[in-house]
Amino acid sequence: MALLQRLVSKPEFGPFILLFGEMVVFTIMSPAFLSVGNISNSLAFIPELGMIALGMTMLMTSGEFDLSVGAVFGFAPIMMWTIYNTGFASLEVGFVLAMAISVVIGLANGLFVTRLKIPSFLVTLGMQLLIRGIALYITDGFPQGTWNAQSPLMDAIVGDFYVGEFRVFASLLWFILFALILGYVLTQTKVGNWIQAAGGSPVSARARGVRVDRTKIALFILMSIIAAYAGVTSSIRVSAANPNSGTGYELEVIAMVVIGGTALNGGRGTIIGTVLGVLILRLMRNGIVLVGVPGLAYNIFIGAIILGMMSIHSIVERRTRSGS
Repeated sequence: MALLQRLVSKPEFGPFILLFGEMVVFTIMSPAFLSVGNISNSLAFIPELGMIALGMTMLMTSGEFDLSVGAVFGFAPIMMWTIYNTGFASLEVGFVLAMAISVVIGLANGLFVTRLKIPSFLVTLGMQLLIRGIALYITDGFPQGTWNAQSPLMDAIVGDFYVGEFRVFASLLWFILFALILGYVLTQTKVGNWIQAAGGSPVSARARGVRVDRTKIALFILMSIIAAYAGVTSSIRVSAANPNSGTGYELEVIAMVVIGGTALNGGRGTIIGTVLGVLILRLMRNGIVLVGVPGLAYNIFIGAIILGMMSIHSIVERRTRSGS
């Protein structure tokens, strides 16, 4: 009984049950849901939003948000492909410069939040509009083509191979690697303790010697780098860089993180839960199409799941604190 109570009290328990139930329902309604081809196709779309969700988990655990991730997702590949297509530099150099620009964006977000004490919601909302506007101005609103590019970098980021009939993309392996690294950092290192302390009680954390501001700045930079890398991954996969790519991603990513069990106000985060949250929403999008539900109903399901999971997390947390 004690073991069961400990399992139920875990923030990952609810998302795991939801994911399992979702897969059972969709499999019953459409046997094609668990086919090799469908699973392979579904996993191909998971890494891009999934990587951003991992970074958002770290940032939200520290008590901050980043609403500019969708804009950075669209802006970074625009910069990389513009540098390459204009002949200014090679694709590899363009990639490095795009990543460097993302570092500057993350640093600016972090400094505005920590030095000027402006809420991260407002800072990153302003950055979102700024970055999206620059991307549209550079491209005149038109996508940047990538069709003639050939580079080992592209294979390293989104190359694919087959395991039997199962198609595996390199981007999925990168997502798994990022999840393992960030999960270890958050749960097994001193840095992870700093992140959770910064989100739980910044005043107490500072009193214990935690460099809260530096920790948050580093997380904003990490978040921006991951969003940029995810955008580059997407642009290579679809052979185009659209300045409007990533619109609305910030809210969907936050939904994935919250569904996974990370506390909305900081202090508690779970990478495993976020991975479950990513799977829940991405497989749901695939499943509702297979069973014939209009894709426009997707947001209805997201809203219902968020409300349901928040209720479950709240009830479990209250019972855990009361010891019942």
